[in-house]
Amino acid sequence: MQAPITIGAFLCLLLRLEIGGRYFILALAKINQATPTIMREIQFREALREAMSEEMRRDENIMLMGEEVAEYNGAYKVSQGMLDEFGAKRVIDTPITELGFTGIGIGAAMNGLRPIVEFMTFNFSLVAIDQIINGAAKMMSMSGGQASVPIVFRGPTGNAGQLSSQHSQNFENWYANTPGLKVVVPSNPADAKGLLKASIRDNDPVIFMESELMYGDKGQVPEGEYITPIGQAKIVREGTSATLISFGKMMKVANAAADEMAKEGHNIEVIDLMSVRPIDYKTVIDSVKKTNRLVIVEEAWPLSSIATDLSHVVQRNAFDHLDAPVHRVNSKDLPLPYAPTLIEFVLPNVERTVKALKSVMYA
Repeated sequence: MQAPITIGAFLCLLLRLEIGGRYFILALAKINQATPTIMREIQFREALREAMSEEMRRDENIMLMGEEVAEYNGAYKVSQGMLDEFGAKRVIDTPITELGFTGIGIGAAMNGLRPIVEFMTFNFSLVAIDQIINGAAKMMSMSGGQASVPIVFRGPTGNAGQLSSQHSQNFENWYANTPGLKVVVPSNPADAKGLLKASIRDNDPVIFMESELMYGDKGQVPEGEYITPIGQAKIVREGTSATLISFGKMMKVANAAADEMAKEGHNIEVIDLMSVRPIDYKTVIDSVKKTNRLVIVEEAWPLSSIATDLSHVVQRNAFDHLDAPVHRVNSKDLPLPYAPTLIEFVLPNVERTVKALKSVMYA
């Protein structure tokens, strides 16, 4: 790590300052490069809380609303302590009326506020889906660009254990199919914080999907201000044997499968999409052109999934580079059962992913 810049060196740089010129920019860049990043290990829920709290301190127009977000400190303790800091006008408990408080949030966003609307689970967002898709997503287009809807809809998605079929669904691909929405699915605390801050600052409606099973996950998170761009995938593991793509908590499956393949001498390139609208197709295509093979792991059902879209885009733009057909690893085409053994059968896992990787490598 570069040593911190000294006061003397900084003053020397400022002596070369030209008002409005490039030397001032150079000085600032030098300071930024020299400042060491302080990392700490915090939980996924704490990273989300930091993102919301920092943004609410920065902008008094930002508010949080949803079921149990205030007095109860959040169903998953994501908003713990925020009522005490920001008060009941900015951290608002709502009735169990997703359709109603979603509509209120959209109206507030159109009138100068920047609401964060928490769903206790995205399964409950189905009650409000008309407001999201026919309201928030279309308002900019229908108003000819006159009305923006800077709002974030956030909460847990996907399987969360033995909650059975009505509380264990993935709708990332549903919302990603809708023009006017952005859809973000972080996989770790650091990206969760950076992406949520970016989502709150965005002038378009953002669907921000978390995993209930990840709220207690710990990870290294930078201290201080940083933003993670929406729509930019990340190569979390470089490799040449095959490309393995996922997002959200399925990144755990992808990384574990890559570890298993490494034991046999294969180096798998692992990509975390981070957002599924917009999708960073360039990073995906460039990787496939390097590895010549692609496997996609996704918790959603297979029909019309994100994996389906990626398969089409890759064969359309990198067909001549593929040495094997693209392989998808999705949940089985079934409502998620209650029994643990059946849950394990339905969901993507390491064994199925390793099998898919071997199928494209030995084709």
